Amino acid sequence: MKSYKYIALSLFLAAFALSSCSDFLDTEPDQRVDIDTEDKVTKLLVSAYPTANYALLTEFSSDNIIDNNAPHQEAGPDKKGGTFYYNRPSYSRIDDEIFAFEPAKSGNQQDSPSYVWGGFYESIATANLTLQAIDEIVAKNGGVMSDKLKSARAEALLIRAYSHFILVNVFSQAYKDAEASKYDIGVPYVTKPEDKVHVTYDRGNVADVYEKIQADLEEGLKDINDNNYEMPKYHFNVNAAHAFAARFYLYKREYDKVIEHANAVLGTDPSILPDKLMKLSVFESCVTSTDYVNKWIDPEDNNNLMLISTMSTFQRHLRGYRYAWNGKALDETVYHTAMGSGYTWWRWYVNPYCYASGFLFYSGNSDYGYFPMKVGESFEYTDKVAGIGYAHIIRREFTATSLLLDRAEAKLLSKTNRDIDGAIADIIAYDNSRQSFAAADKATYTANNTLNPLTRDIIEKHYKDVKNPNCFADWNFTQNMSGSFVVPQDVVIYMNAVNDLRRFETVMEGTRFFDLKRYGIEYSHFIGPNNEENKLVWNDPRRAIEVPQEALSAGLESSYTKLEKQPDNSELKMSTEKKVYSN
Repeated sequence: MKSYKYIALSLFLAAFALSSCSDFLDTEPDQRVDIDTEDKVTKLLVSAYPTANYALLTEFSSDNIIDNNAPHQEAGPDKKGGTFYYNRPSYSRIDDEIFAFEPAKSGNQQDSPSYVWGGFYESIATANLTLQAIDEIVAKNGGVMSDKLKSARAEALLIRAYSHFILVNVFSQAYKDAEASKYDIGVPYVTKPEDKVHVTYDRGNVADVYEKIQADLEEGLKDINDNNYEMPKYHFNVNAAHAFAARFYLYKREYDKVIEHANAVLGTDPSILPDKLMKLSVFESCVTSTDYVNKWIDPEDNNNLMLISTMSTFQRHLRGYRYAWNGKALDETVYHTAMGSGYTWWRWYVNPYCYASGFLFYSGNSDYGYFPMKVGESFEYTDKVAGIGYAHIIRREFTATSLLLDRAEAKLLSKTNRDIDGAIADIIAYDNSRQSFAAADKATYTANNTLNPLTRDIIEKHYKDVKNPNCFADWNFTQNMSGSFVVPQDVVIYMNAVNDLRRFETVMEGTRFFDLKRYGIEYSHFIGPNNEENKLVWNDPRRAIEVPQEALSAGLESSYTKLEKQPDNSELKMSTEKKVYSN
């Protein structure tokens, strides 16, 4: 039995920067010891989850963040104060680069492309070490694989699939279809542990990466169970595996599979669904920001399907600095319904959900924007006297409420099992969870009919009005992504609802950027006091975040590379012109 030792590859570059804090949730195993028993395998898997948080990269690349130093109106329905702009400093130079859709060249600190790239490839490396160790243990045992090892193997495959899934959605273009995505550069799909320092990798293409993710995902689903750990919510448990599968197939537009995997978690009985979703009553006793954070990340909460502990200072970047969840972005997520007619909280400036759940914390001056406690820090002190330690953000990577919206979208767009009524029922069930207040709060927020249950009539009245945020007259822009990505006109209103509610549900979690990419929604960032517009059209190369500069220097292809067919259709070649391109 060989002794496994991780060697940082020049390609993966960031394992060098990831000095993980090993005892925050579980003790990280020593990768230099022989991984020759079942217990050592399961302990190794504890360290296989990525410690990097992609939320800063993707939120700052989305329409959820504005530049406080650019002219903007304050959030809320009253715009009497006119236009404002400030002279706020950035938290870091990387914030400037990412918000401007530029390659990040100024550092490899936490939350940078380098840190995310390295963190997820370190996760993949550990998963691969686990798989190799399992193979050797099984061979030593005469080909017999125990149930515990089967489950561990399934978990390692799911981790490998998930980490590649995040990498390809951050650093490549969105999946279009099996043919068009052959011409979008992917990310290296690594399936074996490395024992060499310098290795050359091919980024392949997005279609190929998705095929390999699917193979690992489907193989992992066969044997995953909840038996190997005392805290299954910090691992790929059965529900989390199905939630991941639903998200993967949603992005791939295999809608019947989305419904199948969502049903495996949520069931099909509407009477039991509320117990699986978020309940705002849990926040009734909260006083401090820490109280709110702990409720959001509670592993006992049925809504939380999988939690991942990351090393991240993301929330600090939002605390009164230049780039913020503010202005138009804030209007379009939590304030906007006060401006529309006939919606459920028509006399409240902000969705009461935000008041109850700790969404509206701010630092210094609320005019600079807010940050929600669902992405709050959990700080680990290494020296309390000196006040030093590690900042963690525990990601709610998969939740039942988000999965419910995935299912609603799939029901609207399935060609074989379209179910508009079922999608509306899911949308209403989601909004009911946003009104699951404690009794006293419920009485306050519903007084004088200022908060009402969502109904089909309200949905159709609000979401057919294109003046309301996140609403479109049609969704024909999806066909830029693929001719097969068709949103029928009779479901446009309900797709507007899903788009709006998912933007709210996932705000500051990082996946809004993935939605903008896969739908082909075009949007702009406005920068500086001159209000310079920087528009990201549907086929802009910058919709793929550039890989770290160290990886480029080591010979890896740029994310802006476009694969093209040779005239004889025999091979794919690469074009690295940094310009807008079309299919």
